[in-house]
Amino acid sequence: MTAAAALVKHLIATEQVLTTAESCTGGMIAAAITDVPGSSEIFEEGLVSYSNKSKKKFLGVDQKTLDNHGAVSEEVAREMAVNARLQAAADIGVSVSGIAGPGGSEFKPEGRVCFAIATRAGVFSETIEFGAIGRANVRVAARDHALTLIAQASGLSP
Repeated sequence: MTAAAALVKHLIATEQVLTTAESCTGGMIAAAITDVPGSSEIFEEGLVSYSNKSKKKFLGVDQKTLDNHGAVSEEVAREMAVNARLQAAADIGVSVSGIAGPGGSEFKPEGRVCFAIATRAGVFSETIEFGAIGRANVRVAARDHALTLIAQASGLSP
């Protein structure tokens, strides 16, 4: 059983609803979840908000947050997850924003990905430095890490 299949099974059993707000993963988290039969019972919606304009328009990310921290920041990821969860009336909102590459800068290197998980209990965020492992590998690593964070937030794993 895949990690996504185990997660969907658990979310169905515990009647938890999930929503996603993705940037650098471009919908890969939502795709992993919706590849699993029965996921329509627990997956409310997913949004790919690649641009800052989209993050503001559809997820209510504050312009000041973008100006002060940049799109690839825990602060933006937190607003994405919280607002996605609230808009979807979901139990869990997950967000991902990062620099898949190639490129990046001295301050925000390639492979930096910011994650956030929002639940009724609060919000958790973290930044992972995957390194310059290539665009496809960063995106897959970010998807897999997000699935792990969802599993933890849902009570599936410690």
